[in-house]
Amino acid sequence: MNVKSRHHLRADEIDAIEESVAANLGVELDADTFEKVEFEDSDWDVVLVDGDPLVLYVEGEPFLTVEGLNAYPPTDHVVTVDSGAISFVSDGADVMRPGITEADDGIAAGDLVAINEESHGKFLAVGRAKASGDGMVGDSGKVVESIHHVGDDLFEFSV
Repeated sequence: MNVKSRHHLRADEIDAIEESVAANLGVELDADTFEKVEFEDSDWDVVLVDGDPLVLYVEGEPFLTVEGLNAYPPTDHVVTVDSGAISFVSDGADVMRPGITEADDGIAAGDLVAINEESHGKFLAVGRAKASGDGMVGDSGKVVESIHHVGDDLFEFSV
Protein backbone atom coordinates (compact mmCIF):
# COMPACT_ATOMS: atom_id res chain seq x y z
CA MET A 1 0.00 0.00 0.00
CA ASN A 2 1.49 3.28 -1.14
CA VAL A 3 0.88 6.38 0.95
CA LYS A 4 -0.70 9.21 -1.03
CA SER A 5 -0.79 11.77 1.80
CA ARG A 6 -0.46 12.18 5.56
CA HIS A 7 -1.76 15.00 7.70
CA HIS A 8 -2.20 15.69 11.41
CA LEU A 9 -5.78 15.64 12.68
CA ARG A 10 -7.48 18.62 14.29
CA ALA A 11 -8.30 18.49 18.00
CA ASP A 12 -12.03 17.94 17.35
CA GLU A 13 -11.25 14.98 15.05
CA ILE A 14 -8.98 13.46 17.71
CA ASP A 15 -11.69 13.97 20.36
CA ALA A 16 -14.24 12.19 18.15
CA ILE A 17 -11.91 9.19 17.72
CA GLU A 18 -11.11 9.00 21.43
CA GLU A 19 -14.78 9.28 22.43
CA SER A 20 -15.92 6.65 19.92
CA VAL A 21 -13.22 4.15 20.87
CA ALA A 22 -13.92 4.69 24.58
CA ALA A 23 -17.68 4.29 24.12
CA ASN A 24 -17.52 1.23 21.85
CA LEU A 25 -14.52 -0.65 23.21
CA GLY A 26 -13.97 0.66 26.75
CA VAL A 27 -10.47 1.78 25.74
CA GLU A 28 -8.72 5.04 26.48
CA LEU A 29 -6.13 5.96 23.83
CA ASP A 30 -3.05 7.55 25.33
CA ALA A 31 -1.16 9.20 22.48
CA ASP A 32 0.65 12.36 21.44
CA THR A 33 0.07 12.37 17.68
CA PHE A 34 -2.77 11.39 15.35
CA GLU A 35 -2.17 11.45 11.57
CA LYS A 36 -4.67 10.46 8.90
CA VAL A 37 -3.18 8.48 6.02
CA GLU A 38 -4.61 8.27 2.52
CA PHE A 39 -3.43 5.51 0.22
CA GLU A 40 -3.01 5.55 -3.57
CA ASP A 41 -4.13 1.96 -4.00
CA SER A 42 -6.59 1.25 -1.19
CA ASP A 43 -9.92 2.40 0.22
CA TRP A 44 -8.76 2.07 3.84
CA ASP A 45 -9.04 5.22 5.96
CA VAL A 46 -6.37 4.84 8.62
CA VAL A 47 -5.08 6.98 11.48
CA LEU A 48 -1.53 6.63 12.72
CA VAL A 49 -1.47 6.93 16.50
CA ASP A 50 2.05 7.86 17.59
CA GLY A 51 3.21 6.56 14.19
CA ASP A 52 1.42 3.18 14.25
CA PRO A 53 -1.72 2.30 12.22
CA LEU A 54 -4.02 1.79 15.21
CA VAL A 55 -7.33 3.31 14.04
CA LEU A 56 -9.44 2.34 11.05
CA TYR A 57 -12.58 4.06 9.78
CA VAL A 58 -15.32 1.61 8.82
CA GLU A 59 -18.13 3.41 7.00
CA GLY A 60 -17.12 6.63 8.78
CA GLU A 61 -16.94 5.02 12.23
CA PRO A 62 -13.54 4.94 13.98
CA PHE A 63 -12.52 1.56 15.39
CA LEU A 64 -9.20 0.03 16.36
CA THR A 65 -7.23 -2.01 13.83
CA VAL A 66 -6.02 -5.50 14.78
CA GLU A 67 -2.72 -3.89 15.81
CA GLY A 68 -4.66 -1.29 17.81
CA LEU A 69 -6.75 -3.97 19.53
CA ASN A 70 -3.61 -5.81 20.63
CA ALA A 71 -1.97 -2.56 21.82
CA TYR A 72 -5.12 -1.41 23.66
CA PRO A 73 -7.11 -4.57 24.52
CA PRO A 74 -10.82 -3.73 24.64
CA THR A 75 -13.27 -4.72 27.34
CA ASP A 76 -16.44 -4.22 25.26
CA HIS A 77 -17.71 -5.51 21.89
CA VAL A 78 -15.44 -8.57 22.05
CA VAL A 79 -16.22 -11.92 20.42
CA THR A 80 -13.99 -14.84 21.49
CA VAL A 81 -13.35 -17.78 19.19
CA ASP A 82 -11.96 -21.24 19.95
CA SER A 83 -8.65 -22.60 18.65
CA GLY A 84 -10.37 -24.38 15.75
CA ALA A 85 -11.53 -21.04 14.31
CA ILE A 86 -8.17 -19.24 14.49
CA SER A 87 -6.83 -20.24 11.07
CA PHE A 88 -10.12 -19.39 9.35
CA VAL A 89 -10.52 -16.00 11.05
CA SER A 90 -6.85 -15.20 10.41
CA ASP A 91 -7.42 -15.86 6.70
CA GLY A 92 -10.34 -13.41 6.60
CA ALA A 93 -13.25 -15.83 6.91
CA ASP A 94 -16.49 -14.67 8.47
CA VAL A 95 -17.10 -16.01 11.99
CA MET A 96 -19.55 -18.87 12.41
CA ARG A 97 -21.52 -19.66 15.58
CA PRO A 98 -19.84 -23.02 16.30
CA GLY A 99 -16.42 -21.32 16.61
CA ILE A 100 -17.57 -18.76 19.18
CA THR A 101 -17.02 -19.51 22.86
CA GLU A 102 -18.13 -16.15 24.26
CA ALA A 103 -19.58 -12.83 23.08
CA ASP A 104 -20.23 -9.55 24.88
CA ASP A 105 -23.97 -9.28 25.69
CA GLY A 106 -23.80 -5.56 24.81
CA ILE A 107 -23.27 -6.31 21.11
CA ALA A 108 -26.17 -5.46 18.81
CA ALA A 109 -26.56 -6.63 15.21
CA GLY A 110 -24.68 -4.14 13.03
CA ASP A 111 -22.06 -3.23 15.65
CA LEU A 112 -18.35 -3.38 14.93
CA VAL A 113 -16.69 -6.07 17.03
CA ALA A 114 -13.19 -7.19 18.02
CA ILE A 115 -12.49 -10.87 17.49
CA ASN A 116 -9.98 -12.56 19.77
CA GLU A 117 -8.89 -16.11 20.41
CA GLU A 118 -9.37 -17.83 23.75
CA SER A 119 -5.94 -19.48 24.15
CA HIS A 120 -3.65 -16.44 24.26
CA GLY A 121 -6.14 -13.56 24.21
CA LYS A 122 -4.69 -12.13 20.96
CA PHE A 123 -6.96 -10.18 18.65
CA LEU A 124 -7.30 -11.61 15.16
CA ALA A 125 -9.85 -9.49 13.33
CA VAL A 126 -12.40 -6.70 13.19
CA GLY A 127 -15.88 -7.53 12.01
CA ARG A 128 -19.49 -6.43 11.78
CA ALA A 129 -21.97 -8.34 13.96
CA LYS A 130 -24.85 -9.99 12.12
CA ALA A 131 -26.51 -11.00 15.41
CA SER A 132 -26.70 -9.70 18.96
CA GLY A 133 -24.07 -10.86 21.44
CA ASP A 134 -26.47 -13.04 23.40
CA GLY A 135 -27.37 -14.90 20.19
CA MET A 136 -23.87 -15.54 18.88
CA VAL A 137 -23.02 -18.80 20.62
CA GLY A 138 -24.75 -21.74 18.99
CA ASP A 139 -24.66 -24.54 16.46
CA SER A 140 -24.87 -22.98 13.01
CA GLY A 141 -24.85 -19.77 11.04
CA LYS A 142 -22.61 -16.85 10.17
CA VAL A 143 -22.68 -14.20 12.90
CA VAL A 144 -19.75 -11.86 12.22
CA GLU A 145 -18.71 -10.51 8.81
CA SER A 146 -14.94 -10.03 8.59
CA ILE A 147 -13.70 -6.54 7.69
CA HIS A 148 -9.98 -6.54 8.63
CA HIS A 149 -7.79 -9.42 9.83
CA VAL A 150 -4.23 -10.43 10.61
CA GLY A 151 -2.25 -10.88 7.41
CA ASP A 152 -4.31 -8.52 5.21
CA ASP A 153 -2.77 -5.47 3.49
CA LEU A 154 -3.62 -3.13 6.37
CA PHE A 155 -2.14 -5.50 8.96
CA GLU A 156 1.06 -5.75 6.89
CA PHE A 157 1.27 -1.95 6.38
CA SER A 158 4.10 -0.15 8.11
CA VAL A 159 5.23 3.44 7.83
